[in-house]
Amino acid sequence: MILDGVEAPEKKELRNRRGVRRYLGRGGMDVGRWPLIAPLPSYGRGRERPGGSHVVVRYVTILAPADSPNTDDGIDPDSSSNICIEDSYISTGDDLVAVKSGWDEYGIAFGRPSHSITIRRLTGSSPFAGIAVGSETSGGVVDILADHITLYNMGIGIHLKTNVGRGGMVRNITVSNLYMENARTGIKISGDVGDHPDEYYNRKALPVLKNVVIKNVWGERVQQPGLIRSLKNAPFTDICLSNIHLGGARPCQCSHVIGAAVQVSPSPCAQLSPASS
Repeated sequence: MILDGVEAPEKKELRNRRGVRRYLGRGGMDVGRWPLIAPLPSYGRGRERPGGSHVVVRYVTILAPADSPNTDDGIDPDSSSNICIEDSYISTGDDLVAVKSGWDEYGIAFGRPSHSITIRRLTGSSPFAGIAVGSETSGGVVDILADHITLYNMGIGIHLKTNVGRGGMVRNITVSNLYMENARTGIKISGDVGDHPDEYYNRKALPVLKNVVIKNVWGERVQQPGLIRSLKNAPFTDICLSNIHLGGARPCQCSHVIGAAVQVSPSPCAQLSPASS
């Protein structure tokens, strides 16, 4: 449960009506600001509050078995703005935090971007991604900052993902000061991820992904440091990698991307060399 526009109580869990009433004084006496919902089942995505604004999530612990069927993302700001997620621990079977903004033609029609979102001092583990954007980005995702992130036993450290039919613009994404240990892939930016709600999506709606800065990233036991693969007709542009050291012997793999890389090891692909900036 995310309380729309209200800071979550510190180091407490709101699991029942008594817990909610206990903090009404701190959040205001308007009961409408503290929505009461039925207990969550032990499976599935849980509750979503698309379109939320001015929400702080702090001192939250989210736990779900990594191998449990239907385990889903930890926190999904969807078509939301002015969100802060901080000082929390998440361990799930899918992405820890995934910023989204609607799915294909429905997200395009709704037209509400996710923007002004900060994720900081987050720790977690997952067989999927630590910090993710997408793949549902049809309404646009703009001005996202993830800072001071610590990840263990990950599938992917950072994953920006979209697909044909999404449309929308993903821009001004910054990830900094991230440490990962034991990951299959360090950084992945993909243009072919995610399915579609139905067969009516617009195959000409291509996403735009630009102005991405990933800096000050360290990793140990990272099998594949980087995979950056855009759509041929919608290349990723202005991708900047700086001071990234992920170890491992495999080189970064890229296609249809324009950007630059400085102080990156292993050596980045040619499309992200300093000379290409």
